[in-house]
Amino acid sequence: MTPAREGRAGRVFVGVGARRGAGAEEVVSLITRTLAEAGRVPGCGVEVVALATADAKAGEAGLIAAAERLGVPLLTYGAGELAAVPVPRPSAAVLAAVGTPAVAEAAALLAAGPGGVLLVGKRKSARVTCAIAGPLSSPSPLGGPG
Repeated sequence: MTPAREGRAGRVFVGVGARRGAGAEEVVSLITRTLAEAGRVPGCGVEVVALATADAKAGEAGLIAAAERLGVPLLTYGAGELAAVPVPRPSAAVLAAVGTPAVAEAAALLAAGPGGVLLVGKRKSARVTCAIAGPLSSPSPLGGPG
């Protein structure tokens, strides 16, 4: 496990899941669109602090490049750590593929640290899933099911 930085209001942690070969452009586009839909725009009072994913996805070039493009670290968590995090919409398909019922939502919550809250539930594009969490001191949760 890689620990998250201390959070404060306006700082968000993005959990990301991706199919093999998903590109950085799709990752960044989904994150940007998800933040905009939630009324949060990077650079306008919102700071993406880190991307977080499963250990199994740590070597995905698209995730690595997306983190570099956003200027943030890519945090990774083991399947057991992710599986221990309760999420609103677990997935049997993700469980079969990665060994945990959730990657994006669980990784975002782990990265946000103890007391982290899901601000935006998982959103999907063709090959990428993301979710956004923040520290307990963040504004009230935003967004509905994705």
